[in-house]
Amino acid sequence: MFTGLVETVGRLKKRYPQGGDFRLLVQADSRFMSDVKLGDSIAVNGVCLTVTSIEGPDFTADVSLETVAHSLIQLWKPGRKINLEKALTLATRLGGHLVTGHVDGVGTVKSKTVDARSWQFTIQAPDSLHRYLAKKGSITVDGVSLTINDEQNGLISLNIVPHTVQNTTLEDLNAGDSVHMEVDIVARYLEQLLRYAESPEATDSTERSTIDKSFLARFGFLKH
Repeated sequence: MFTGLVETVGRLKKRYPQGGDFRLLVQADSRFMSDVKLGDSIAVNGVCLTVTSIEGPDFTADVSLETVAHSLIQLWKPGRKINLEKALTLATRLGGHLVTGHVDGVGTVKSKTVDARSWQFTIQAPDSLHRYLAKKGSITVDGVSLTINDEQNGLISLNIVPHTVQNTTLEDLNAGDSVHMEVDIVARYLEQLLRYAESPEATDSTERSTIDKSFLARFGFLKH
């Protein structure tokens, strides 16, 4: 698990085939890598990868074909800047939101405009993610935890404050660029609970979920 708060920006040194899939060689920095061990999880532009080797500030991570199919990694070129975050610990402050590091879909940047000292982005999410997006809800873009200012038919608006712009790769994004998107994990679980609550297979009242649309509306999680 992660928080979506980027710790450092690294660079891709190499991406090469390895036994039918891929392996990445990533350069971070010595402070970020000081407590990293073999087998640790690192979110790389929002993709949870496992460290397979360490040499100074560099680490390698394997990328499965499943990950390749749902991400942009296959398109990355050496020298590309990438957001890096180590896995959440029980002693870590949850400053962003709970992030799994599993990319749900690829979105497209539609616009990027200056708003005082911040940047305003609009990003079009793929159709499959529209139902998980909500005004003032959370979204992860290239591994960065952000708040949705508004949402219309999958087009979300985001405000990126100066600190985030300066300490992530978001400053390099422009209209037409593709980005990794991960929706709020709470929305995923609520969908599953609602699906089971309405399922005809759950005929026994003891098996049927007590969470339904009226329950969510009563406690402010769903608007009619």
